[in-house]
Amino acid sequence: MNQFGTRPGIILLREGTDSSQGKPQLISNMNACQAVADTIRTTLGPCGLDKLVVSGGRTTISNDGATILQLLEIAHPAAKSLVDISRSQDAVVGDGTTSVVLLAAEILKWCKPLVEESNLHPRLIIKYLRAASKYSLECLERVAIRPTTPEDERKVLLQCASTALNSKLIASHLDLFGPMVVDAVLNLQRNVVSKDGDNETNKEAFANDDYLNQMRKWIGIHKVPGGDVRQSFFLEDGVAFSKTF
Repeated sequence: MNQFGTRPGIILLREGTDSSQGKPQLISNMNACQAVADTIRTTLGPCGLDKLVVSGGRTTISNDGATILQLLEIAHPAAKSLVDISRSQDAVVGDGTTSVVLLAAEILKWCKPLVEESNLHPRLIIKYLRAASKYSLECLERVAIRPTTPEDERKVLLQCASTALNSKLIASHLDLFGPMVVDAVLNLQRNVVSKDGDNETNKEAFANDDYLNQMRKWIGIHKVPGGDVRQSFFLEDGVAFSKTF
């Protein structure tokens, strides 16, 4: 019994469970994350390679980080956090699933000597990582490109769409799907107008996370089997039916 007259808690572990803590466990966590990142490192970029994953008799060929990580049977708890990061990136942004995993692994790579050799406490490292993140966001605000005309805005959006689609299966059809995506987004922006018609209010509404989440629901994708991918088109005004009358 302790000084307060209560019995200490007893933790029951499943047979075969390994318990580890301290610096060796921190190093083990970093090494596990590095191993996961090395698995998808070669899929990054326009010249990234496809991975062939066989799971449960099912064969998948992809260079998408989130897809590959979901198919891998990762048992290490720390390495599973990278899978969660990739899923969150895919759900919120829809792109950059590989980049966010590699960025997290690279940060851990440079933090490893600080823990292993310099004996710095993880809380101290996290403190300065947060400061570096804040400074990075401030730098991004200073170098950000802010289009002043509708033509410049469309040009920047087209470049962003082309970059995101460059690693997808439809990369060879950027000339068709790039403008299609931009037209769909700009069409929503033109139709969503605030009640008072204030442009500044509109800009704040467009930058709102709730508005971006709603935009994903407003833009519908109707898949029709057969035909050619080049037959895809953007329907701005009208109704689409799955069969003709």
